[in-house]
Amino acid sequence: MKVLLADDHPLFREGVKPVLHKLDSDLEIIEAVDYPTAFAAMHQVGEVDLALLDLFMPGMSGVEGVIRFRAAFPGTPLVILSASEVVEDIHRLLFAGALGYVTKASPSEVILGALRLVLAGGVYVPPSLLNSHGDDHVLLNPFLLTSRQMEVLRELVKGQTNKQIAKSLEVTEGTVKIHLAAIFRILRVNNRTEAVLVAQKMGLDETV
Repeated sequence: MKVLLADDHPLFREGVKPVLHKLDSDLEIIEAVDYPTAFAAMHQVGEVDLALLDLFMPGMSGVEGVIRFRAAFPGTPLVILSASEVVEDIHRLLFAGALGYVTKASPSEVILGALRLVLAGGVYVPPSLLNSHGDDHVLLNPFLLTSRQMEVLRELVKGQTNKQIAKSLEVTEGTVKIHLAAIFRILRVNNRTEAVLVAQKMGLDETV
């Protein structure tokens, strides 16, 4: 297993390495100190099983970095490691394509559990977010979606039709309809217009 670990603090990188090695005894860690070296490492290595990025690193802003990383390496599971616990930032990063957000203050077993969840195809949301009480609890709902449903929602916010979404994600229109039905149920809305309004209310459309 290969993991990209990008963080501009050497002490943090050294501290998290023992946790990462619990994922796989033959784990290979590729290190980067900022966004430019993270992108360079990815291009050099070609493919990794998991990418861990610090939110605040030299080179570009956190959300911009996630958007660009996701666009350049769409198949790589991406988890953000950060000291920030700003709920709005967490929302935007997850909607931008991160599959997990882990605070650096988390115990090692929490970090390990979060990474295993993401590697298994899930999305990790910090307990602080799950325990928050946003406007009509709408803030919690999008991150009960699967990663594929999140992709469909992102396309929906762009104004794409079912046919266009199917083409973009390389699935059938029937599959898109199934995902949309699940999205509507989880967001507690009745149609695509209401789903887009929920996304806009949360500011999620700013990352599209």
